[in-house]
Amino acid sequence: MSAPSDLARAWSSYGLALTAALAWLLLIAAFAVDRWSGAPQSAVIAFYAGSYLAGGTIATKTAVQDLLGRNVNVDLLMVLAAVGAAILGAWAEGAILLGLFSTSNALEHYALGRTRNAVRSLMDLSPVEATQLVDGVERRVGVETLEPGDLVIVRPGEKIPADAAVVSGLSEVDQAAITGESMPVAKTVHDEVFAGTINGSGSFEARVTHAASDTTLARIARLVATAQAQKSRAERFTDAFEGPYAIGVIAFAALVTVVPIVFGADPSDAFYRGMTLLVVASPCALVISTPAATLSAIASAARHGVLVKGGSHLDALGAIDTIAFDKTGTLTLGRPQVTDIVTFGGWNESSALRTVAAAEHLSEHPIGQAIVRAAKERGLAPDTPTSFTSTPGQGVTAAVDGGLITAGNERLFDSLGKAVPNEVRAAVAAIRAQGRTAIIASDRNGIAAVIGVADQVRPGASEAVAALRARGLKRIVMLTGDNALVGQAIANLVGIDEVYADLQPEGKLDKIRELRERGKVAMVGDGVNDAPALAIADLGIAMGAGGTDVALETADIVLVTGNLGQLPFAIGLARRMRTIIRASIAFALTVMTTLAASTMLAGIPLPLGVVGHEGSTIVVVVAGLTLLIYGRGQRRPGRRGESGSIASPNQGPAETVLDGRT
Repeated sequence: MSAPSDLARAWSSYGLALTAALAWLLLIAAFAVDRWSGAPQSAVIAFYAGSYLAGGTIATKTAVQDLLGRNVNVDLLMVLAAVGAAILGAWAEGAILLGLFSTSNALEHYALGRTRNAVRSLMDLSPVEATQLVDGVERRVGVETLEPGDLVIVRPGEKIPADAAVVSGLSEVDQAAITGESMPVAKTVHDEVFAGTINGSGSFEARVTHAASDTTLARIARLVATAQAQKSRAERFTDAFEGPYAIGVIAFAALVTVVPIVFGADPSDAFYRGMTLLVVASPCALVISTPAATLSAIASAARHGVLVKGGSHLDALGAIDTIAFDKTGTLTLGRPQVTDIVTFGGWNESSALRTVAAAEHLSEHPIGQAIVRAAKERGLAPDTPTSFTSTPGQGVTAAVDGGLITAGNERLFDSLGKAVPNEVRAAVAAIRAQGRTAIIASDRNGIAAVIGVADQVRPGASEAVAALRARGLKRIVMLTGDNALVGQAIANLVGIDEVYADLQPEGKLDKIRELRERGKVAMVGDGVNDAPALAIADLGIAMGAGGTDVALETADIVLVTGNLGQLPFAIGLARRMRTIIRASIAFALTVMTTLAASTMLAGIPLPLGVVGHEGSTIVVVVAGLTLLIYGRGQRRPGRRGESGSIASPNQGPAETVLDGRT
């Protein structure tokens, strides 16, 4: 946001509060002068007139501007009612009306401003400068000049200047402002860090992954701007309802005033009743009920790491009864790791892992990279092969220390004419029975080992699924392109009963269509192949950490860090928002109907109508503001203490089949 617009918004907020306060001060002064001084009536009226000007100038300006644009709003109703009260000599009642109206406007502006500021303040987190490392020389540069690939140094206590990946060093980073995590998160080599988060006591070097205009913070700003521009169905209804309703109220009030006079009623009584009807029938509370709640909920969601692209999407989330999860990259991290090492012929685990890692050293396949990574984590530095051949869908062969190492599946060994003993096939079958990939490795002397590789279950996935069930969702399903064995293995770990496997992108899309015939469906995914399903679902939810750009753009809601624990919170928030909106609308309509009927049948005093009308407006605004503190005091989803996050021999999440090396 530009500085001028921020200043204008701040001035508008302060101006509304000041004019409301001045309206009340002048009203009190008028009452005191009238009651306890001998001042002439003209002096009393002057104070009341000042109160009118303070409380009604902004409303009058807005009403006139809308009239020039051929629109009628509730401000016009309030101004006409106050003028009518003054004509009747009921200066105090008119001043009270405008005082309460200006107060409710100030409170409304404050409420909506809070929801915007709560998110906009994130943009102030980003530092202005960064320490860039160029050819071993440090230099201070503006963060806007950083580009992907640049190397930066982050020292203790500094704000991280850009989204980046750690290349050396380690520390803990406070990223609560972005992700909602209550505890600092340990960061080491290869870990991602976000612009605007705060480094702890360590220092590290990181390579920039996104330019300043495309950092997580910048995406938040764009998504929130989009969210504020979009309106829910209830908001669109109240916006469309306000103008025609206001015209109807003015016309009906005119009839209530004129018709009795035609039939001989006292003009003053008829006029008084018409002015009172203008006040009590104004839909202020009804109009503000939905945006107050919606924008507060959007701000609360953003502070907890959930970005919502519009009020309509949050409203849809509250109605969801079915959730479909993609597997790889959503329920799992999409980062395989070694889970089993079964050795043969006198080999031990370390020698087998080091030898196979050497053969896979030049491989770009995720399975090969997982084996190399496992060797390095155990302090086993693999040699670089002197020759290397990769056979897609089968495995690799490489010359290491003068010997030929083969690593792959049975098809590779069959194609090379190498026999696979039954005991090796049994080990392979046992590993695959748990939904893992089995890699057979041999040297010149025969088969040396079978290595199991599997994807990692995303931290907190099983807890998130359990929490979703506790929310009362009817169906939780998994859609995966992997085979049924792999999908079911992951599903068993995270607690999902319904699995649809072997699905191509169009298959996922068709399954979402089928699910939609039985309920409101949300699709949660992260990849390009999920984009069609995200688009066709009633609601698309993307994983922000590691999610592809097309998935992020297609989705309606983004989980910033990819923490599935944010999803049950978001659903609870959306349902609370829907409850508050419905209750506020019902309350506003009840108050309006009761006051209007009482005015017509019993002729209630204008002060009572003023208090009832403006009081209901304040009530619904405060109700909407409560969503800003929804979830406060609950444990925010973090990364510590969550089970089921790493694949292991005893707890084996299923693999993701990437190119057939199973």
